[in-house]
Amino acid sequence: MTEQWSGSTGTTSSTLTRGSTMSAAVIDGFGEASVFSVAEVPMPVRVNSEVLVKVAAAGVNPIDAKTRGGAGVAAAVSSFPCVLGYDFSGVVVETPFEGHPLRPGDEVFGVTSTPRGTGSYAEFVSVPSLQVARKPAALSLIEAAAVPSAALTAWGVVVDVAKAHEGQRMLIHAGAGGVGHFAVQLAAYFGARVTATGSSRNQAWLRELGASTVIDYAAGRFEDQVGDVDVVIDLVGNVVAETGSRSLGVLRPGGLIVNVPSGSWPGFAEEAAAAGVRATSYKVSPDASALAVIGRLIDSGDVRVHVDEVFPLDRAADAHRAIESGHTRGKLVLQVGALPF
Repeated sequence: MTEQWSGSTGTTSSTLTRGSTMSAAVIDGFGEASVFSVAEVPMPVRVNSEVLVKVAAAGVNPIDAKTRGGAGVAAAVSSFPCVLGYDFSGVVVETPFEGHPLRPGDEVFGVTSTPRGTGSYAEFVSVPSLQVARKPAALSLIEAAAVPSAALTAWGVVVDVAKAHEGQRMLIHAGAGGVGHFAVQLAAYFGARVTATGSSRNQAWLRELGASTVIDYAAGRFEDQVGDVDVVIDLVGNVVAETGSRSLGVLRPGGLIVNVPSGSWPGFAEEAAAAGVRATSYKVSPDASALAVIGRLIDSGDVRVHVDEVFPLDRAADAHRAIESGHTRGKLVLQVGALPF
């Protein structure tokens, strides 16, 4: 693989070809985290409206680990080796046309279309331009890789679905996690009165993020400490202590529960209907315009991102073990490219 960067015009003259390869963390089949290895794989070929990005870092999400294990979106994996990873940050190499708003050399962040294409655990990604935005100036490339999927999910459930507003009472489960720490901040920013559940070590931190009340889920039952809420953002489901089902009892009549983790609570809609409340699941869509708004909130200091740990690409397995532990504060990131970029 070779590439040539011009020094004066800010454009790239690329000699990347279909025979070019790149390094990536790959899986050769579904299984435990140990299925990861680092290998040379074909470079993605940029077509149509896509932007080719040299990856600096990749965010690690629970859906990545679920897919690696054969769940998640594993049904869409058509061949191996497979490169996982949705979130990325990096530098634009090629754009669709000369007058495109994104220019070669721009620092960006965004979301891939994996597993229908190469994921972000790789040196390069080629993604539709509607899935990539300029990196917030306030963030490093490492921090930026932690934002896209989690923040877009939080925006979707808190702003688009729950319509967060002044005086609204909102319970957010797993408030210190990747999606949760963004959800707490966004809900508080739009005026909701936030109650968050979290571990004892995260109590003070969750209050710093904007939670009015923080419940240590290990110290007692949350339903004994909160009630008559308008919205529950369920980032746990029934995979732990029947959290989803127990949440129905804290909602006011006609309140809303939003269940996010895929497969975490089969039959949630029927249970919610029987309890007299509304319910919906949620699936995030890559959206550069929403990502740009989130970026402005980050640059203004109204939203921040917490990176719990950074792993090199060849330790993707360790990153997956960490995300599967369920005790991450904020996000985990893989460093893919050598920094500074």
